[in-house]
Amino acid sequence: MTVCRPTLGQLKSVAESLSFNLSDEDLRFFMEEMQPALDLYDLVEALPDHLPAVKYSRAPGIRPTAGEDPLNAWYVKTEIKGASGGKLAGKTVAIKDNVAVAGVQMMNGASTLEGYVPDVDATVVVRLLDAGATIAGKAQCEYFCLSGGSHTGAQGPVRNPHNADHSAAGSSSGCAVLVAKGEVDMAIGGDQGGSIRTPASYCGIVGLKPTWGLVPYTGAMPIELTLDHLGPMTRTVADNALMLEVIAGPDGLDPRQSALAKPQRYTDALGKGAAGLRIGILKEGFGHPESEADVDNAVRMAALRFRELGAEVEDVSVPMHRQGPAIWLIVAFEGATEQLMKGNGHGFNWKGLYITSMVAAHSAWRQRADELPDSVKQTMLIGESMIQAGHGRYYAKAQNLARKLRAEYDAALARYDILLMPTTPMKAPPLPGRETSRSLALRRATENMANTFPFDLTSHPAISIPCGFSDGLPLGMMLVGRHYDEMTLYRAAHAFEQSAG
Repeated sequence: MTVCRPTLGQLKSVAESLSFNLSDEDLRFFMEEMQPALDLYDLVEALPDHLPAVKYSRAPGIRPTAGEDPLNAWYVKTEIKGASGGKLAGKTVAIKDNVAVAGVQMMNGASTLEGYVPDVDATVVVRLLDAGATIAGKAQCEYFCLSGGSHTGAQGPVRNPHNADHSAAGSSSGCAVLVAKGEVDMAIGGDQGGSIRTPASYCGIVGLKPTWGLVPYTGAMPIELTLDHLGPMTRTVADNALMLEVIAGPDGLDPRQSALAKPQRYTDALGKGAAGLRIGILKEGFGHPESEADVDNAVRMAALRFRELGAEVEDVSVPMHRQGPAIWLIVAFEGATEQLMKGNGHGFNWKGLYITSMVAAHSAWRQRADELPDSVKQTMLIGESMIQAGHGRYYAKAQNLARKLRAEYDAALARYDILLMPTTPMKAPPLPGRETSRSLALRRATENMANTFPFDLTSHPAISIPCGFSDGLPLGMMLVGRHYDEMTLYRAAHAFEQSAG
């Protein structure tokens, strides 16, 4: 197999893009000298790709009709049966549509990726099937997962199961809806800025963003390597802990996973109660410009229930928490522009598994860039403008500051077992409609993530659990723990859940 060689005119364009001023003689010289290197490209191109084998048989599935899926939560419905026994035997699972399931279409919410069919299963998919689960299909998500609302996907808005005129949040919007409605027992969500926790909050389910690197991201379409997480979304804390037992731990294909990323028997944390836990109510997690009084009040009242359960509960201050969203924005916008978009999803300088078919399929966005929604266009316009203005310095400084923010939380978590705050500062707002201004529709993509953004930066585990209702809409409380201490989060979350009934 022969790779495409550049013409002399194409080589001149490449040289100009690299700021080289080459004469025609220079170009002919390099054209001739390049050929042995390009012959080596031919050699590598002729070799078979080195990808994991697909273990379980499956059908491609079908797209349900609007009547079958009134909240627009499904992308594809299928049935992939796993092992005959295991921890998840009898459990049905939805997979967020940024996660590869071999032989089943993957769109990642984007018109430009529609029709792509992966040739491998993500590690989490294999682990679920090995544990006896049945994959029931792929759940809708936001366009390239770049939204905390549920209105940016190319196939239309995903609707809240408690009020169909309201947002389900994003980007794991379909996952949260399907779990909340009981159409599946559990789902795999993804979280780069809050995309597991915010839909869990809006839809009234349990969603965990694990410690960064605990669950392998292998086989999911990346956004930004330092922010990417996969995690469980369930109706109960017990199912959440059980699911994490199955999907956590190193897979040998994701170099973000350290020796500390070992799965534990998270279900052992259940039923231990909250007595003796030290819980800090994070003052800076309340009173954001977007905060609604009923949400703040409900979460503070829920926090006091831990005191009734025997925990020590008091306010704690981490002033830098309020700077977290600004730091996150720079890392996410510049990082996503370089990796997700310009790098065709995977980018360079990565020792993990590359899904080469995904790289090729995603590269087509350039020919259809006008189809991208405002949420993606704004990310790229800000990201590329500031990359060019700062030559990468802003991203670098933001990553340095992320380490300082991590240290600030760690200092608080040296005194407390858990930090507590609202998951989202607001309850689910109405979905944008035709009368909604373009500016407000764009703000809906990020307005609910002030408390979730920072912990994607700092890698801390965080779980959203339901803590009440207001105006018929669920409210979520977020518990944040020490790195790799999901056990304590489950202990506290389960105690609260059991006390609430």
